Amino acid sequence: MRKKSRYSRYADNKPSNNKPSLLSFSLILKKCLVYFVGCSLTLVLILRFIPVPTSAFMLYRHYQDLVEEHSFKTINYQWVSLKNISPNASSAVIASEDQLFYQHFGFDLNAIEIAINAYFNGGQRLRGASTISQQVAKNLFLTPAKTFIRKALEVWFTLLIELLWSKERILSIYLNIAEFGDHLFGIEAASRYYFGTSAKNITRSQAALLAATLPNPLKLQAEHPSSYVLRRQSWILRQMQNQN
Repeated sequence: MRKKSRYSRYADNKPSNNKPSLLSFSLILKKCLVYFVGCSLTLVLILRFIPVPTSAFMLYRHYQDLVEEHSFKTINYQWVSLKNISPNASSAVIASEDQLFYQHFGFDLNAIEIAINAYFNGGQRLRGASTISQQVAKNLFLTPAKTFIRKALEVWFTLLIELLWSKERILSIYLNIAEFGDHLFGIEAASRYYFGTSAKNITRSQAALLAATLPNPLKLQAEHPSSYVLRRQSWILRQMQNQN
């Protein structure tokens, strides 16, 4: 019997195909998942202690500038600690955006249920039911894209920040990275731009006016408030009074 050549034996031992096996793909997926979890945990832990240098939404504004206008615009942003922000600002955004902020663990389940029921009962679109914690997760780490993947990531980061940060830290970052106008981010920059004062000295009325623009700060302007913004400001002031 003729012996097989060295080359034919090598050919016999070659895999039947060069595609990664299902096991290899599963291993790669697990490694990617472990890497993502580790990186996100590390990032959230770091931001628990240091001022936030920028946010995903700020970077997204730069991206929009380059793509749509082929130009670069600076972001008006200045980080301040919570002790240098008037309690009026905290009270206004809680009254406006998330009155159960100190009671929930990142998600207002009742508001989510109401939004879903309204949608299935003839609503034109699914209304937002985002808490302050969810908005921090979205604005800090994600883009405005509305996809199931982004929503899943929002849930993940919301759980992380609720687990690893205090409520005061969440509120501090929210006030610092919230968008209050065109390329205008944070309560300090907004207070100085609109009222010529620091966030530490902002009045109840001024804080309520800024909070009134938060659903859509590019459309609802604090500089030239519409009748809708003024009505919303009055409602927020009444809610702030009820908090006391």
